[in-house]
Amino acid sequence: MRSWLLVAGDFTPLGGMDAANHALARYLGQSNPEHDVHLVTHRAWPDLQARPRVTVHCVRRPFGRHALGSALLARAGVRAWKQLRPAGVQPIVNGGNCPIPGAVNWIHYLHAAYRPANAASTLQRAKGALIHHRDLAAERAALAEAPLIICNSRRTRDDVVQQIGVDASRTRVVYYGGDPVRFPHVTADERAAARARFGWAVERGLVAFVGALGDRRKAFDTVFDAWVRLCADPQWDVDLVVVGSGAEQPVWARKAREHGCGDRIRFVGFRSDVPELLGAVDALVHPARYEAYGLSVREALCRGIPAMVSRSAGVAEEYPASLDDLLLTNPDDAMELVERLQRWRRNRDAFDAAIAVLGQRLRRRTWDRMAAEIVTAVDEMALVR
Repeated sequence: MRSWLLVAGDFTPLGGMDAANHALARYLGQSNPEHDVHLVTHRAWPDLQARPRVTVHCVRRPFGRHALGSALLARAGVRAWKQLRPAGVQPIVNGGNCPIPGAVNWIHYLHAAYRPANAASTLQRAKGALIHHRDLAAERAALAEAPLIICNSRRTRDDVVQQIGVDASRTRVVYYGGDPVRFPHVTADERAAARARFGWAVERGLVAFVGALGDRRKAFDTVFDAWVRLCADPQWDVDLVVVGSGAEQPVWARKAREHGCGDRIRFVGFRSDVPELLGAVDALVHPARYEAYGLSVREALCRGIPAMVSRSAGVAEEYPASLDDLLLTNPDDAMELVERLQRWRRNRDAFDAAIAVLGQRLRRRTWDRMAAEIVTAVDEMALVR
C-alpha cells in the first residue's frame, strides 16, 4: 500500500497551478484503490473531498490572504508528514511552500526567475519585497535538497538550474495537461451562439486578455497601449475583452474613456466561465513578462483560438515553427504587439487552420496523462535511490 501527501494552497479546477494540483490529486485518488492521498491545503474542491481514500487536512487562510496563510500551511504540512512518515508516505510540495526533507518538488512558478514590480504604495512595495525575500529563501532551501524537481516547462527547468544552481539530473520536465471536455474545439456556429448569450455583436472581431489587472507580470499595460494605437485606425474593427479583476480595474477603465476607446475595451471582471468566454472570442493576447507555463494560453489553443504569447513563456515551447508569428519577442513593446495583431487580422483564416491542428494535439494530452508522467518520474526516482 502506498500513500501520498500533497501540500498546496488550493486544489481546484479553476486555473493555473491550482488546476494542475487538483488534477494530480484526482488522478492519485482514483488510479489505485489502495492508495491513500492526503491533501494539506486551504481549499479542496468537493470532488476530492468526496473520494473515500482522500483525506483533506484543511488549513486556515486568515482574511483570505496568501501571505498570512503560508506559514500555517507549511506547519500543517510538516505536521502531517511526521504523522504519516512511518507508513512510508511520498510527499510532493510546490516550491518553498513546505519544508519537508526529501520531498519531491513540483515547480509551477519560480520566485528566483522574476521579481514582482506591481504598482502600489511605498508601504505595499516594502511589504512585497519582504514577502518576495521570504519566498525566495524558502524556495532555495527546498530545491537544494529535493531529490526530484518536476518542472512545467523547459523554461522552468533552465531557470531552476541557472538561478538556483540545481544539477539538471535532478529535474524532469512534465508539461501541463488539460480537460478536452471543458475546452473542446469551438465551431463558428458555437462562437456565434456564445456571443449571443453574452450580448456581444457577432459581426465585430473580439480579442481577450485574461489576467489580474494589478499584476505587472501579465503586462496589461502593454496590451492597453497597443489597443489605444490600434483604435486610432478607423479600419481596426476588433474590440478587446478584459477578463480579470484587481485594484487597478477602475483606473484602466477611466484611462480607456480618456483615450476615447471606452466602448472598444470591455472590462468584465473576474469570471468563472472562462471556457465559455474563450468560445466567444477570436484570439487571446498574453504578453507576460514572466510565465513559467501559461495555462490560459493552452486552454485557448485547445478551443481553437489563436493566442499571442511571449516567446519566453513555457507554453511557447508547444508552438510549431509555423506559428512563430504569434510569439512576442518583447512584452514591453506595444508596437510589436500592434504589428502582430494586424498580421493576424489580415490572415485570420490561415491562423485558424494552423491553430486547429495544434489544438487537436494539445487536447490529446489530458490531465491524467500529465499526472501519470509525474508518478512515473517519482517511481524512477525511488528505484535510483
